[in-house]
Amino acid sequence: MKNSTTFINGGLVSEELVAWIGLDWADNLHQISIYDIASEQVENYALKHSAETLQRWLDDLRKRYNGGKVGVVLEQSRGAVLYALMSCDFVVLYPVNPHALASYRKAFYTSGAKDDPKDATLLMEMVRKHPERFRAWEAEDPDTRSLRLVVEARRKLVNQLTRCTNQLTSHLKSYFPQAIEWAGDLDSRQACDFLLEWPTLEALQQARPSRLRKFYFNYGRPRVETIQARLEQIKQALPLTQDPAAILAGSLMVRALAAQIRPLIAVIEEFDDEIKRLFQKHPDRQVFESLPGAGAVLAPRLLAALGADRERWESAAEIQTLSGIAPVTEQSGKKRFVHRRLACPKFVRQTFHEFARSSIVWCDWAKAYYHHLIAHGKGRHAALRALAYKWIRILFACWKNRTPYQEDIFLKSLAQRGSPLSQLTQAVQQIKPPKKRVA
Repeated sequence: MKNSTTFINGGLVSEELVAWIGLDWADNLHQISIYDIASEQVENYALKHSAETLQRWLDDLRKRYNGGKVGVVLEQSRGAVLYALMSCDFVVLYPVNPHALASYRKAFYTSGAKDDPKDATLLMEMVRKHPERFRAWEAEDPDTRSLRLVVEARRKLVNQLTRCTNQLTSHLKSYFPQAIEWAGDLDSRQACDFLLEWPTLEALQQARPSRLRKFYFNYGRPRVETIQARLEQIKQALPLTQDPAAILAGSLMVRALAAQIRPLIAVIEEFDDEIKRLFQKHPDRQVFESLPGAGAVLAPRLLAALGADRERWESAAEIQTLSGIAPVTEQSGKKRFVHRRLACPKFVRQTFHEFARSSIVWCDWAKAYYHHLIAHGKGRHAALRALAYKWIRILFACWKNRTPYQEDIFLKSLAQRGSPLSQLTQAVQQIKPPKKRVA
């Protein structure tokens, strides 16, 4: 058997691989390309997608190579196939970025033609011939993996809620704009119940004042004067339009959207409870809770972004690059162009971007640095990315050493180094005392 040297996280695998496998995943059919290291022969075939077929294939691989390690290269970082393979002790997984495969394919097929069987072979060859350039995927512990998937799923639900709320606002503006103020926040149960019961101004004006008072008191404790003023506004209101067609279509859409928004609110709350449960029992919780402005939403997302495996990242620069926070520099001759990174995990980039924005409220040096960049011509998002770039370096050090963030130590370090940021922070603190962070 010829020697096969494989690099994982910069080090050598103690057990040599006996085969390389390229797997081009699809919904119905998987293309397989196997390079047997002993015989140096390549075998190509297709595999139908089903749980039973995939498990039989893995059993056959284990028997064929007597439990020896096989490297499986696939073009994805999650999904049904990855979840099936990650539990196999003899499989070493190499997820490849689709952009990397596309560029590699163009080197051999300049026409841009794509063919799944060829892609399986290209995947296998790309990593087999350049193992030192790729890092094997290692699964996180179940709790960290669960937290990552749940926070990402929650964000998708929030995005869905936002889309529905925007549509609801648009439809109300077309025939019943007063409801935007009277119903309350449109992403709340109060607004949904208000619009389901009174989707038009006419229906609302026909309601008894006592019924309206009871409704508002059921969702809070507003002042009696505020309720009375609201009832007077409703009584004297005039419709934006009296076109029955516009009112009918608008009210039907409003009721339909309100009926969608209400269960979304409940489901998001369930996700929040599950995230809280997973986060509270995680051993790294205190590191991320200590970050100013992280809070109940962003702290679990930051934990999910870094993970629990301390060997996953060798430096903060890796996180800055992978997340898309670090800029990309393109240079040719005398031309040099710096721009934001587009090919990156969007949710991870969004997490650091939103944390940087939140930290401005709770952290004096972050506020000072952000406004300094804005004053020197940086755009809002560019300034937030620059601030996130700094935060990642701090966060990496805290995470690597399992040490909670302590702002007084960081500010003392800035002062000792004579950093200009120290003077900017002192100027902010003299103008306004720092806020107390909510635990």
